Amino acid sequence: MPNGKPTDSASDERTAVSAPTLNDPFAHKPWLLALILAVATLVAYFPALHGGFIWDDDKWTTGISPLLRDVSGLRSIWCHLTALQQYYPLTATTFWLDYHLWGFWTLPYHIENVLLHSLAALLFWRLLLRLSIPGAWLAAAVFALHPVMVESAGWITERKNVLSLVLYLGALLAYGHFNSFWKEDDGPQVRHPGAYALALLLCLGALLAKTTAFSLAAVIVLIGWWKRGRVRWQEDVLPTLPMFAMAVGFCLVTAYLEKTHVGAQGPDFAVTFPERCLIAGRVPWFYIGKLLYPANLCFVYPRWQPDARSWQQWLYPVAAVGVLMALWLARRRIGRGPVTAAFFFVGTLFPLLGFFNAYGMRFSFVWNHWVYLPSLGLITLAAALAARAAVVLRAPRGFNGVATGVLVALGALTWKQALIYQDMETLWVDTLTRNPQCWMAHNNLGLALESLGRTQEATQHFEQALQIKPDYVEAHNNLGIALLQTGKVKKAMEQAEQALRIESNSPVAHNNLGLILAEQGRLPEAIGHYEQALRSQPDFAAAHYNLGIALNRAGKVQEAVEHLNKAVRLTPNNADFHYDLGDALIRQGKVTDALAQYEQASQIAPNNAAIHRKLGAVLIVAGKPQEAVGHLERALRVKPDFAEAQNDLAWALGTLPKAEGGDAVRAVSLAQRACELTGNRSAAYLDTLAVAYGAAGRFSEAVASAQKAIELARSAGQAALVKEIEARLELYRNGRAYTQPTRATNPSNP
Repeated sequence: MPNGKPTDSASDERTAVSAPTLNDPFAHKPWLLALILAVATLVAYFPALHGGFIWDDDKWTTGISPLLRDVSGLRSIWCHLTALQQYYPLTATTFWLDYHLWGFWTLPYHIENVLLHSLAALLFWRLLLRLSIPGAWLAAAVFALHPVMVESAGWITERKNVLSLVLYLGALLAYGHFNSFWKEDDGPQVRHPGAYALALLLCLGALLAKTTAFSLAAVIVLIGWWKRGRVRWQEDVLPTLPMFAMAVGFCLVTAYLEKTHVGAQGPDFAVTFPERCLIAGRVPWFYIGKLLYPANLCFVYPRWQPDARSWQQWLYPVAAVGVLMALWLARRRIGRGPVTAAFFFVGTLFPLLGFFNAYGMRFSFVWNHWVYLPSLGLITLAAALAARAAVVLRAPRGFNGVATGVLVALGALTWKQALIYQDMETLWVDTLTRNPQCWMAHNNLGLALESLGRTQEATQHFEQALQIKPDYVEAHNNLGIALLQTGKVKKAMEQAEQALRIESNSPVAHNNLGLILAEQGRLPEAIGHYEQALRSQPDFAAAHYNLGIALNRAGKVQEAVEHLNKAVRLTPNNADFHYDLGDALIRQGKVTDALAQYEQASQIAPNNAAIHRKLGAVLIVAGKPQEAVGHLERALRVKPDFAEAQNDLAWALGTLPKAEGGDAVRAVSLAQRACELTGNRSAAYLDTLAVAYGAAGRFSEAVASAQKAIELARSAGQAALVKEIEARLELYRNGRAYTQPTRATNPSNP
């Protein structure tokens, strides 16, 4: 029907938008469109490119660092269903490669996401071109620059979405090459087995990236029906059965993990079937509204309350079903295109309409990244109708002008939306500006502020989260820790106990209560709660760490080392874990092993003065004062008035020969400052000052300082230190300096 007039023949019936239209300006210049899309999307997404990790990114990057370090971790990613937040091993493999290429430098992660999004837009254009759909270039450009897509392309963790869509569209193109499903006739077809194998492989890859690719086989059948008006078993359905089987299998795994591993169960998901129908009826209209008019976009939208007794709420599902039926009944008059687009939109969105539990529904029934794939149907229809209108009105220039204006506007909105992906604080402040009752955003903003040392502000947001949702266990736990940090131990304990009343097996609540009890010196009770946390969650690194600290304090050093080792294995990039494991190893007398842990801690946190000071102190004990000097100097560059570091550096410089780096004058200055900072009340520091005076030849002052140190050490019951200082005192009285850098007892207590 070249003139666009509908016919009654099912075999000739086509979409009303497949009539002669504007020529695609990029049909013979795909490289030009690829370049334009890549540049345009990178420019539009520029504000997000330098953004850091935000919410949930740790589940795929920093939080799974043990899996990213080596091949054994990669093996676990593929072989263990629960190694990741969800079983998306192909996506995790890309993060594994990123880690080995540039660690946790986020710029490349963002650039990759945006370029994958651009590639998806290019493949989308190519598919529409092969399907002879008008306005293909406009549809691709709208998809590339639409601000609703920012949540997928600008959020690192949604690599899942963009990677899966690239493979999904690639599979459609390969399958089309296999059986030419873009043809509108039933003429002879040349089958390409290699293309079919590639389509199956890409389909599998798309599912391994994210299960939203489940719809691929159904979409292939839908396209065949759209083109020919009927579905043929042998030609259309039979070749897709392996894809259907893969989709069913992956969907079952995803649904199981979503409930049992991710946490999509509990009171927040206690929704009746009629209420789920109300949600399902409203969700498509919400997304249609945001795609047509992308204003007031929000990271977490308000979660509406479905009420089956409200007749107004039933208008949404009734209208949705009514539109689908109307498009179906009108297919002979207006063509099959509109109903095909509608079926694609609703079908690809179906698992997220509310009939099945998805963890994100705990906070909102709609998320921008959930409409990433489904949006293709509506964008295709809108672009095709616009191109058709331009032909009917004979206004190609007007079409190009309007299209350009729309794309510029969308790009500007995308730039604005990308700004919120700078960091955690920016993201959650923007969310609360648009959704003040978002209890999850208050909690997460509190965590972001707490990490910046703004504990008082964090406390206020935890409290606001609990005002909105009193049974929010996470907020009770976080408020408890914040209160503990500000010295409000009793109130902190109340929060931890309240969290346990709400969720008795909460590993975080048990861990937090253990922290509070340990702070009060109630170590046996604290140890009991840490152990309970580990019974609920055996791989809880923080609980292993805190239990190790408590056991070390309780004198159970061997058990402490075992738990601290587990914490390090689970979270190898945590400097504190290595640092405290080093302390426990020191208590076991394993100085070399302790040094290895302190070295690792210093590499993870190169600007941590305490770590460099501890490493320097232990190197002195190990008889390596020259190595110690470098770390102690670094500690003082970071923290100039660090008394412990000044004391240890004074010791090293005062006991080393001048030819090996000794500096008696500076040793005296450092030791004097350390004593001043501690009010001349530290026997250890006065002993160091005596050593420095001796090295400088100021023996009378060395004697006086040593005698004062002995008095303080005796009053403190430090018998071993008293004996050491008395031996050195005899040297000073005989006009000799002390020149043994290694200490039998380290006064600074490394």
